[in-house]
Amino acid sequence: MKILTVLLITGLFPIMISAQVAPDKYRVNFTDKNNSPYSIEHPEDFLTQKAIDRRIRQGIPVVENDLPVNPSYVNAVKNTGATLLNVSRWFNMVTVMTDDTAVLNAIDALPFVLSVDKLTHKNPKKVKNSVKPFFENETLENISGNDLYKGDSKGRSYDYGQGWNQINMVNGIALHDKGFDGAGMTIAVLDAGFLNADVLAAFDSLWMNNRILGWKDFADPLSPDIFGAHSHGSMVLSTMGAYLPGQLVGTAPQASYWLLRSEDAATEYLIEELNWVSAAEFADSVGADVINSSLAYTTFDDPSQNHTYADLDGNTAPGTIGADLAASKGILVVNSAGNWGGSPWQYIGVPADGDSVFTIGAVNSSGAYVSFSSTGPTADGRIKPDVVAQGRSSAVINPYNGSVASGSGTSFSSPITAGMVACLWQAHQEHTNAEIMEAVRQSASQYNNPDTLLGYGIPDYLKADSMLSVPVTTEITLNIKVFLQGPYGNNTMSAGLLNVLPEEQPYDVAPFNYFGNEQVSSIPGNDITDWILVELRNATTPSQAGPATVIARRAAFLKQNGLVVDTSGTNMLTFEVPDNANVFVVIYHRNHLSVMSSEAMGVAGKEVVAWDFTTGFDKVYGGAAGYKALPGGAFGMAAGDGNADGSINKPDEMFMWEESAGEQGYFAGDYNCNTQTDNVDKDNLWYYNSGLTSQVPQ
Repeated sequence: MKILTVLLITGLFPIMISAQVAPDKYRVNFTDKNNSPYSIEHPEDFLTQKAIDRRIRQGIPVVENDLPVNPSYVNAVKNTGATLLNVSRWFNMVTVMTDDTAVLNAIDALPFVLSVDKLTHKNPKKVKNSVKPFFENETLENISGNDLYKGDSKGRSYDYGQGWNQINMVNGIALHDKGFDGAGMTIAVLDAGFLNADVLAAFDSLWMNNRILGWKDFADPLSPDIFGAHSHGSMVLSTMGAYLPGQLVGTAPQASYWLLRSEDAATEYLIEELNWVSAAEFADSVGADVINSSLAYTTFDDPSQNHTYADLDGNTAPGTIGADLAASKGILVVNSAGNWGGSPWQYIGVPADGDSVFTIGAVNSSGAYVSFSSTGPTADGRIKPDVVAQGRSSAVINPYNGSVASGSGTSFSSPITAGMVACLWQAHQEHTNAEIMEAVRQSASQYNNPDTLLGYGIPDYLKADSMLSVPVTTEITLNIKVFLQGPYGNNTMSAGLLNVLPEEQPYDVAPFNYFGNEQVSSIPGNDITDWILVELRNATTPSQAGPATVIARRAAFLKQNGLVVDTSGTNMLTFEVPDNANVFVVIYHRNHLSVMSSEAMGVAGKEVVAWDFTTGFDKVYGGAAGYKALPGGAFGMAAGDGNADGSINKPDEMFMWEESAGEQGYFAGDYNCNTQTDNVDKDNLWYYNSGLTSQVPQ
């Protein structure tokens, strides 16, 4: 046995694995990614836009382990005469095939090769009689007439036929009826083969609507056989993607799918975990949102490769490390717990022990634990499985004749779940993969009392949907500076209204209709110019930031230096806003045209959001159309809109100015805010600004 060291995300992780990965197949580990033609500054060279968007949406940076393996290293290995099988950028390695010792020595001599995992021995007899430990406890049976589901199998959107119970058990029909049926989501299915999936009527809808996005064979890349190698993946796919109304409709009938073969059903060697990792990397690169893996690994045809229970600590097995890496890229990885319940092994397999893997156990049609479902906890004491779904007598498509059959195994509870989480995530794409998983756990039947058989229990996806619909908020402080044209002079504003300012905010009248309770017992300081009204709008672009996007409003004091403060007279305003908000700031004043920031400010990860309106026309949406250049190179809100209707026009003179002309006090017609409504307000401000309009979207 050999100890290898592999460069992963943040450093070096020791991985105990056998020297043998499969007969005549070897793992070649590289030392670095130096002199690569790729860079993290240009991820579009090795990731699709959908993969990049998934990272952006979840705040995940592109890092070094995203970079492809250096092509010159790969070519040098191929030039030794070895046959290239698969490449792993996350592990910085390749798998190759050769029976020539000289080729292995040539590879090992390359200066950038860290190590070569050499074959220890062959066991042809055992390979010939190999039994897949994961598959051996699974069954497929025809459904007799007496066992057919006899109830109403219809929701408003779909007639689920024999699949009704398995989606109804998790309250998934309600999600479909809300319009969340997987549309726009991409699920990668990692399995042993997809027998006849290209001709089965159950998948016609996927093919006709171009929702089979592609396929790739990692188990046998030299002789790909996606649609003939094995039947397991077709049954798995049917629980999600089948569309035969009245017979079987899956849990994500409108999702798109990648079909990826990583499992060699004829043998069981550690190389299959490495195939799994390469397939997961491919799923990442093409933009998959969800991976379903109805696979698990414990023992192998070479016993020296076998996992022990101690290996199930979430950090040891290659497949588990790869699955957690996939999750770190924003993919929601759903994996079967395994089918060893009640056996001497009993526990979950690899990669179900991953701390970022959503591990799924099985129940029967009544929701009771079934004895074959593998149990937890992990070796380090974590709850597994995470949740359960129907895995005994699940409705699946028989790949041999296209009929609806009954399948038993966690192979089917896993994809039933994968389809549902895709639908849930479709409804809440602003959330991360971890947040989706946690919502499903919290919705489950025994969240407050989890155990090693059912984990957190049977989920309720409508409940999870409701929990995710409650916005997650964050507190931000608003550092805002704005000038009013009327009282402005010499880079400051006057405090001419100080003796007449009301102690209660004045915006509880039309058209502002703000009924906040901001008030003071006395004006806090002698540097207050006036009350203003601050509004936050949550939108992506300024043209979209209409009244319907308002998320907060607050009356505040405007200081002479332009700073906006709360009723303390010193502290900046704080707001509780959605943590994914893009904030536009709108400023209202009693007799100046309202303005809105020209750009949205994302609040994620910020404690302070700042915007200085005073530095240019480019700071307000609409620019000079509703804004004024002021002496000294400053800019400010245009005076003269006495009735606050967004336009400076004749009514602002005839009704607002004339109404208080010659009087002293706190009047809308006092456009220069000095308590005196006189000709200066009319001639020097209203007249010259007449025709300007606010550009704030209405």
